[in-house]
Amino acid sequence: MNPLKQALYAACMAYVQQRIDNAAEAMRAAQEAANSEEKSSAGDKYETGRAMAQLERDRHAQLLAQAQQMKQELELLDYKTASDVARAGSVVNTSQGTFFLSISAGRLTVDGASYMAVSIASPIGALLRGHRAGDEVRFNQTTYRIEGVL
Repeated sequence: MNPLKQALYAACMAYVQQRIDNAAEAMRAAQEAANSEEKSSAGDKYETGRAMAQLERDRHAQLLAQAQQMKQELELLDYKTASDVARAGSVVNTSQGTFFLSISAGRLTVDGASYMAVSIASPIGALLRGHRAGDEVRFNQTTYRIEGVL
């Protein structure tokens, strides 16, 4: 197994786990805020405060669900199989940077080098998919020459 791909996969997993942890904590805090709203003589103020806290909790629940979906996608990713054609799980080295076709985690740093973790469904990920070393693709008026695929 390629150690770079393994390190990028681990960095993506850490990114997703951080998102899950943050969303779960924010949900817990919002639920606590809703539960601690005290009934006052101004009943509307109480109801508004609880409703706002509930909306905040629901928003974080949605973020948690999205992060859990990303984790599932990552767990299904076949990054161990080598291929000379860019596909999900590939590391694609281009003239404009190196991409890990996995999940949309953004910029990752591994061993001091910068990589972009992008989903295969993202515009750049979809464009790179199916290409191999020597191919060129054009994205946002920029030409990406594929120098290698791991």
